Amino acid sequence: MAALQPVRGTQDLLPETALRHRRVIDAARALALLYGYAEMATPIFEFTEVFARPIGEATDIVQKEMYTFTDRGGDQITLRPENTAGVVRAVISGGLVHEAPLKFFYSGPMFRYERPQKGRFRQFHQIGIELLGVASPQGDIEVIALGNRILDALGLEGRTELELNTLGDPESRLRYRDALVSYFSARHHELSEDSRRRLERNPLRILDSKDEGDKRLSAEAPLFTDYLNAASRDFFARVCEGLGRLGIAYRLNPRLVRGLDYYTHTAFEFVSGELGAQGTVLGGGRYDGLVELMGGPAMPGVGWAAGIERLASLIAEPPPPPRPIAIVPVGATAEAAALTISEALRDHGFAVDLGYSGNLTRRMRRANRLNARAAVIIGEDEMARGTVILRDLDSGAQSEAPMEPDLRELRARLAALLR
Repeated sequence: MAALQPVRGTQDLLPETALRHRRVIDAARALALLYGYAEMATPIFEFTEVFARPIGEATDIVQKEMYTFTDRGGDQITLRPENTAGVVRAVISGGLVHEAPLKFFYSGPMFRYERPQKGRFRQFHQIGIELLGVASPQGDIEVIALGNRILDALGLEGRTELELNTLGDPESRLRYRDALVSYFSARHHELSEDSRRRLERNPLRILDSKDEGDKRLSAEAPLFTDYLNAASRDFFARVCEGLGRLGIAYRLNPRLVRGLDYYTHTAFEFVSGELGAQGTVLGGGRYDGLVELMGGPAMPGVGWAAGIERLASLIAEPPPPPRPIAIVPVGATAEAAALTISEALRDHGFAVDLGYSGNLTRRMRRANRLNARAAVIIGEDEMARGTVILRDLDSGAQSEAPMEPDLRELRARLAALLR
């Protein structure tokens, strides 16, 4: 039988990879708390309608990429392809709409059936924040500033570029939609099959097409900025002004459109040149109509999500976990004492490895493989004297320490070795 392999597009987070993921999540969580964002989590799967309508029936995500199935109760269920819609659903179903502003941080796996490539998986992981109930540009500025601060904390300062655009308010978006329909309709025969369908449902999606022919047509398409009303221009100007005041550099990208239908006004991406075609490491924008679209009251929102896999591949090697103390019993009587000593040391914050079997040589070999800092050897003779042997595994020096009830001297000497 062939060896079992992970499903295509998935990966095991073995300890080294998990350590990198944790570094990203921990840094983001700590900084999100500084900005007042409380951590939350939504279910990994939801009723399909939670995602289908908000994301957009004409999007590739809904049409081609969602993992959707019918469960045993006959309900249509989808593994979450993104988390904003799930957060909004939680706000509505949890009765939180009257407690605005609401500020949330999340992390966890998402699922999309797409072609696996570098930095892109079918099960991937994201960190993200959502700010609900703030209509002013201050909300956009804050979430971008938080994203920028997290990237800096991960050592990516100067290695990513913030790209910025505005999608305008609904009135501006409708005017621009009409202009795009007119432009692309005249070139209908040159569009890809997918973009022909998008033209009927949401022509803005064509600007996000990866087809090379569509890209060439989009390069000559009308610009959104030419169709913005005064309110939309003023909103975007205030966002740009606020970022400038904070010293956050950005580049205007009039072709930047986010991949989901619920965005309005500010759209942004932090892009790295170190990841090839999959260069976006953090992206988001404003989604003022989403809560209402999902059955809640009119409630503005803005947020972003960032790919943990992509960020983890860019960061420096995280510091290793604390080096453990190896407890090495020799003989049956010593095994019982080793259990007690191990738990007592853990009670005081020491990382302890207690091998499960083997002679002294085998256990010491395991201690070296684990990069243990020291070994506490418990033999029959030492137990008779009420002592243990403390061996410094870096220098090889060893000495005896009393096996007193509180292990005070042993703990002090171990702490000195670990400093």
